[in-house]
Amino acid sequence: MRHPDAPAPGELLGAHYGLCFGCGGEQAHGLHLEARAGDGVCLTAEFTVRREHQGAPGLAHGGVLAAALDEALGSLNWLLRTIAVTGRLETDFVAPVAVGTTLHLAAEVVAVAGRKIYSTAVGRVDGPDGPVAVRADALFIEVKVDHFVDNGRPAEIRAAMDDPDQVRRARAFEVNP
Repeated sequence: MRHPDAPAPGELLGAHYGLCFGCGGEQAHGLHLEARAGDGVCLTAEFTVRREHQGAPGLAHGGVLAAALDEALGSLNWLLRTIAVTGRLETDFVAPVAVGTTLHLAAEVVAVAGRKIYSTAVGRVDGPDGPVAVRADALFIEVKVDHFVDNGRPAEIRAAMDDPDQVRRARAFEVNP
């Protein structure tokens, strides 16, 4: 179930970390994915495939598309107000996605069992009701903040902990350091 203190439907979730490849605004070649809370435990997100995201000439790299799906699916955890990491990501590439295309993502949590969070997402081109280009199913595993403190690079963990915006978000959502 959606946490009672989760962001309201329609609210922009924002970046959980400025240097995140998926959602961070400080990541020059990142996806700059923007996610909005939906009703229940779902969200919508968008990102535009840029030149630096291509694999084959003029087409998005499959790994970049998988990263976009992973970011959208991971953002669902804000609605549960839990810290979780990707345990498994199964991706289906249905159609190529051209550079310059905006990928419209819709993601939702389908089940929670203990520390396991199961979710699904689709990415569409030509608008949110357009044809499906990619889809994914994922398993996220709930972890404690110590997972990042124990495994991250100390200087970057300190920088995130000292960032006033991160401190504000941690207090508001009690999620990331």
